[in-house]
Amino acid sequence: MIRTAALFLIMTASQGLAQNLTMPSGARLISERSSELDSYELPIGPFAEGVVPAREIEGKVERFTWRLRSGSSTTLQLLAPLRDQIAAQGYEILLDCQANVCGGFDFRFGTEVVPTPDMYVAIQDYRFLSAIRGGNVVSLLVSRNPPDGYVQMIRVTLVGAEAAPPLVIDEPVTSPSDLLASLEQNGHAILDDLHFRTGEITLGEGPFSSLDLVAEFLAKNPSTRLALVGHTDDTGALDANISVSTGRAQAVRARLIEAHGVAADRVEARGIGYLAPLTSNSTPEGRDLNRRVEAVLLVN
Repeated sequence: MIRTAALFLIMTASQGLAQNLTMPSGARLISERSSELDSYELPIGPFAEGVVPAREIEGKVERFTWRLRSGSSTTLQLLAPLRDQIAAQGYEILLDCQANVCGGFDFRFGTEVVPTPDMYVAIQDYRFLSAIRGGNVVSLLVSRNPPDGYVQMIRVTLVGAEAAPPLVIDEPVTSPSDLLASLEQNGHAILDDLHFRTGEITLGEGPFSSLDLVAEFLAKNPSTRLALVGHTDDTGALDANISVSTGRAQAVRARLIEAHGVAADRVEARGIGYLAPLTSNSTPEGRDLNRRVEAVLLVN
């Protein structure tokens, strides 16, 4: 292990680039953790001789995870567009490997992974990338549990380094045709870009494109109202889950009223806990899908 802070000396001229990273279509932010001063063991080689070769990075550490519908896409198809964007922004790729080459089980458990259910890693089906540009490093871990794909990104700004412009994550906008078509045709739609911290009812800062679409829909359809219905997985007692799901639905209602100008009498909030799951709660991935807020169409 090498102490990295002493190895990176100056910023390169290429660091004036815009640094935009666009996530795959349909990606949903699952978790976000930030530490102003922390350390991260950045993998720089495959598992060998009992260890994962790593550089100890000290600085501001940010950890993100996303879930997306991967369909039949391979982990390489999920990673390649992100890798191309990082390389185009002037980053030097330090390690780029797939599961068996990385070291399979040993690499997976020898490097930092955000705990489930926020991140899922299939031992034989993942890819890892680490890269550096001046005072900034980034790592990507991509895996699948069909039909879902998972992306973890850890980025660090080194202590004492003149930080490059921050890496901006552009999440794809929720398709109006998908959300609004579901609302009009089925009478309900999942607001799948919302983000709540685990166990909390506070809605993330956003912006959330689904709420923009809901507000626009209500403005164009003055005779309609919506019910926001919160759902949970089956962990814990029903009363507690109803309380959490209600609180989350109320938080979404408040955001529509306060930030989007929706009239209070046009939208109501309810929570039903774990009583209407989308899928089985027997896996972390299933429980993640079941934790949601849906918009239900009410016609006067």
